[in-house]
Amino acid sequence: MRPSAGYSASSYKCGVMLRGIRNVTSNRLGKSIMSVLFGILIVSFAIWGIADIFKGSTQTTLATVGNTDIPMEQFRSAYTDKLQQISRQIRRPLTPAQGRTFGIDRQLLQQTIAETALDEEARRMGLRMSDAEIVHTISSDPTFAGPNGKFDPARFAMAMRDYGYTEQRYIAEQRRLTLRRELIGSIVAGAEPSKTQIEAISRFQDEQRTIDYVKIGPDQAGPIEAPSQDALNTYFEAHKAQFRAPEYRKVVYLTLSPDELAKKVVVSDDDARKIYDSRHADYVKPDRREVQQIAFQSEDAAKAARGKIAGGMSFEDLAREMKLTPGDTNLGLVSEKSLGDPVIAKAAFALPLNEVSQPVKGALATVLLKVTKIESGSTEAYEKVAPAIKKEIAEQRVRTDFDKMRNAVEDERSGGASIAEAAQKNGLEATTVDVDRSGRTPDGKEAPLPKGVDLITAAFGSDVGVDNDPLTFPGGEVWFDVLGITPSRDRTLDEVKDQVTARWHDEQVGTRLRTKAKELVEKINKGGVFATEMKAAGLTAQTSAPFKREDKVNGLPDIVVDTAFRTTKGSAAMAENTPASSGVVVLQVANVTIPAIDLNSDESKKLKEGLAQNLSDEQIGQYITHLETILGVKVNENAFAIATGAASNQ
Repeated sequence: MRPSAGYSASSYKCGVMLRGIRNVTSNRLGKSIMSVLFGILIVSFAIWGIADIFKGSTQTTLATVGNTDIPMEQFRSAYTDKLQQISRQIRRPLTPAQGRTFGIDRQLLQQTIAETALDEEARRMGLRMSDAEIVHTISSDPTFAGPNGKFDPARFAMAMRDYGYTEQRYIAEQRRLTLRRELIGSIVAGAEPSKTQIEAISRFQDEQRTIDYVKIGPDQAGPIEAPSQDALNTYFEAHKAQFRAPEYRKVVYLTLSPDELAKKVVVSDDDARKIYDSRHADYVKPDRREVQQIAFQSEDAAKAARGKIAGGMSFEDLAREMKLTPGDTNLGLVSEKSLGDPVIAKAAFALPLNEVSQPVKGALATVLLKVTKIESGSTEAYEKVAPAIKKEIAEQRVRTDFDKMRNAVEDERSGGASIAEAAQKNGLEATTVDVDRSGRTPDGKEAPLPKGVDLITAAFGSDVGVDNDPLTFPGGEVWFDVLGITPSRDRTLDEVKDQVTARWHDEQVGTRLRTKAKELVEKINKGGVFATEMKAAGLTAQTSAPFKREDKVNGLPDIVVDTAFRTTKGSAAMAENTPASSGVVVLQVANVTIPAIDLNSDESKKLKEGLAQNLSDEQIGQYITHLETILGVKVNENAFAIATGAASNQ
């Protein structure tokens, strides 16, 4: 454990987070979680204030930023909320221990410290926001707008209830967020990449290469004689760890969810049809048309433009003459009711396909219309939607039954019943399975595991005889017990002889392919002609289309593209599949093209915007680190360990 005294936030800024990312993104759960975490970087937190608001209290202080204390209990609550939020996003539960493994605890700590530092600096600078300004900010928020587009007090009150906020707390938070944005805005103003940067990155991204290549497949390895017993023994002893039997857990589990219970409920057609008839409008798909529109400031201007159409000018050319883009003219695929102006809507839905209307005087402007696509309306038949309706009815019927059944299972478990006993008592079915950490049974098949929960992690984190809490997922729960543990062990050669022989054979094939490829690469790099050398070796050379660094090439593995961009023009190289026994590619870079750079192109503009954002993020990070340094940051590591659950594991 690190000492609490003299802690500097900057000392942990990257190290902890990056180590966590490197350690966990190799597995499936890690990739799912990190895909969520990449969207919640500290800079975003600092600007938008996504985290809970921390206020001083008499509780144990977890951290101090300047003159502001961050209470331990409030941080614990925020950490729990964050885990639940991520769990909902990845649709599987995330334990506090897993959260620490993924660095979520440190991310949240860094986020909280950064926000507190910004608030401290705003106070130090004497920044204020008047009541009138905050009223204007909140009343202008479209989130709280009613049907008329204006601020709706009822909608605001409802939002506060949903968020669990009081009006006072929300207003206070908006003040803080606005002041933070002002601070941040002053820091990043004018952040812009140089022309040299844009050109350099454009050249890197847009560089294209063409290669001549051949695929050397397993059939090129020739016959491989079966290994002798001595050779097999030697190979097995050298690779024994690869054939080791994993640890297995015998797990019994019981899944309970409305979906499962609903499968046993029979819903009649009479009941389903009543719902269908009551919602008939929901199953009616109206006629839709893709409508193009050009608006004019006056009726005379519209008539003049229509005259040009009559004279042979196309609708599209007219739009271009008026410097309008397709985005300016295309109203999309719309129904008659969805068009706000009834006069224009009636005209559009009376217009023949691909014809241009006469000037139509709408409520706000006179327009010319063109319909480029027509989709006839339809009504979904009862037979098509009946299964979904019946499922909905069944789920409604079992909702009360689900709660009763859940309580019944919990009562049985509280009375000491096993999973199997609790299931049998309530007419349910428990499942028993032997499974390793990869989710496979001893025969190598995928184990039948419940969906929506990480039962494997929970089972391997438990032990025989432990009374485990049920695992939850949206709409249901899973109870489980660990019945037995089969430790990992070394297998004998007799147990895995077929696997060892296959692995030995693959390595022999890979060695031969690799040797052949290296010989060909050497010949080319000594002046040999690619096509000639390949033909002499019984191989047919192919030439790729030009490709960039991120492109796929004719179904070739990514390593081929990577190798091509590491190889100079005219040189040859070898790119191995994984494993090499599946094939090796020999390539020669035939051509390198760097397209001309147009700084006014859409691609260059997007690149410039991205680089500017990166510069802004970097400046914000540096600014926050500077604030934390001058304000002083101290973290009570003991309180932090308690708040995140680490203390219980020490």
